[in-house]
Amino acid sequence: MASIQDRVMAALETVIDPELGIDIVNLGLIYGIEFDSNGFCSVKMTLTTMGCPLADVLTEDIQNALKDVPEVTGSEVKLVWYPAWTTDRMSRYARIALGISR
Repeated sequence: MASIQDRVMAALETVIDPELGIDIVNLGLIYGIEFDSNGFCSVKMTLTTMGCPLADVLTEDIQNALKDVPEVTGSEVKLVWYPAWTTDRMSRYARIALGISR
């Protein structure tokens, strides 16, 4: 299962936030991935703000990216708001790319 999860995370790294130009994994927007034995993948994610107008765009991009993972037969994206997203969730790479110091 770990290798499938790695492929799912790699696919999610191809999904770029259009406003920030950084992938959603390095932004720390992915809160969890569940993968069942039938190949259905559920992605828990958040957005940088509750009113973010890109929710539909990112959801569609995620579902399209997961189509490239052979083991994934279907997917859903669940938006969660707890814990609230902060810049502390960003990777070092994302903080450097956006000029955010810790």
